[in-house]
Amino acid sequence: MKLLYGDSLQLFCLALIGCACADNINKDAQIRSFQNDATDAEGNYQYAYETSNGIQFQEAGNPNGARGAVAYVSPEGEHISLTYTADEEGYHPVGDHLPTPPPVPAYILRALEYIRTHPPAPVQKDQQ
Repeated sequence: MKLLYGDSLQLFCLALIGCACADNINKDAQIRSFQNDATDAEGNYQYAYETSNGIQFQEAGNPNGARGAVAYVSPEGEHISLTYTADEEGYHPVGDHLPTPPPVPAYILRALEYIRTHPPAPVQKDQQ
C-alpha cells in the first residue's frame, strides 16, 4: 500500500472535521502557523500546523509511507502526544494514552517455551 499526498491530505481534512464537530473545541482558536511543502517530483511532502488552543500537527512522507506527530490537550485536561508511522505494514501509532494489551501470563509463556523445545513429531501417512 503506497500512501500518496492526497491520502494524507484526506486524513488531515477528516481530523479537522472531527475537531470542528467536537463540543469542547475552542471555536475561536486561530491558526498560529501553517507550513505545506507540496509533493515534489519524487513524491516527498511535508506539512505542519499549530493552533492557538494548543493543537500541533506535523507529517512528512513519500510514496513508501509517512511519519507524523500530533499533540493537544484532551477535554479532561490531559496532554496527549501521539507519534505514528504509516507504511506498507499499516498504521503504527505510539502514545502513552493508547491502551496496551495485558502481559502474557507466566503459564502461557511456559507452555509456548515447552512447545518450542518439544516440537510435535511429523505425522506419517499410512502406505497403502
